[in-house]
Amino acid sequence: MNRADAWRERGNYFSWTPRSGDAAEVQIFHVEMGDADAPPLVLVHGFPTSSIDWFEVADRLSDRYRICAMDFPGYGFSDKQLGWGYSLMRDAELLEYYIAEELGLQSMIMLAHDRGSSVAMIHATSGESRVNLEHLFITNGNIFLPLSNLTQAQRLMLDPETGPALLAQGKPEQLALGMGQATYTPARGADDPEIEALTAIFSYGDVRVLHETIQYLVERSQDEDGWLKALAALDVPTTFIWGVYDAVSPPRVISYVWNEYMMKKPGRNSLYFVPDANHYLQNDQPDALVETFLHALEAPDDSPPGAIAARLASPLLVDRSRSELPRAADLLKLPAQTT
Repeated sequence: MNRADAWRERGNYFSWTPRSGDAAEVQIFHVEMGDADAPPLVLVHGFPTSSIDWFEVADRLSDRYRICAMDFPGYGFSDKQLGWGYSLMRDAELLEYYIAEELGLQSMIMLAHDRGSSVAMIHATSGESRVNLEHLFITNGNIFLPLSNLTQAQRLMLDPETGPALLAQGKPEQLALGMGQATYTPARGADDPEIEALTAIFSYGDVRVLHETIQYLVERSQDEDGWLKALAALDVPTTFIWGVYDAVSPPRVISYVWNEYMMKKPGRNSLYFVPDANHYLQNDQPDALVETFLHALEAPDDSPPGAIAARLASPLLVDRSRSELPRAADLLKLPAQTT
């Protein structure tokens, strides 16, 4: 059985209508794996893909966690109604409904990727959630647009003149293959299981909806500074994990965000880099992502920066947050010698 069919067979649907009342009811696809009594781990997907991005990570963590993942409207196997009114804020509202009402969670860990990182930040900092967020993980995404490298395809898809026409003429196979060549390491061909899965989700419903869903970048450009400042003030442990081969959301994005916003954030926060991983690090290096995830949760607070395992291409702990920076001169002093 191919990956898309296997993922869909694991899932189910629930109905949801935004509180505003200005959008139709939609059917939302979601997947749960693992023991229902295990600690909940909510996985939040990005653009333009779906919860299927977590296929391998979910398998690896379902023996320890209750895995919960859904497809936002306009993505994956959820409804894709043209003109529905897609937005990050609306998806943050849906995320709260999903975890509080549909799943009935009291607490959770959240692991978010790409566009999902923006949804997770809005949800975490809104002050409206009834579910305790124990730890927030954020992976590769355009969370600071001035340092991102939007692709030509993204710019064309975003434009109201070129986007709808481009998507109407294109084929799901072309979109999936283009992503496989540009955002995975090593590049993936049409017969790769992940590219076949992407082709399947792009073929489900109307692919033209991606012109509407990519408008989240406009929303980000207007509000990202406020979201980052709100997260920086939040006393919730937050871990950033970045694939270093990403050219769309390159390491300079998270390095800037860490230095400017998160380095002195309250709580137990950390920054990791994953070698040999591109934008979709959960697909390129699922074992390394799981290893880093567990290290961030379980390693002692005084773990030094550096490789977290004794092997080549191990994930790297880059930094932990602190209340203040030391004086440069103090770092150069030799420790006192005893006799």
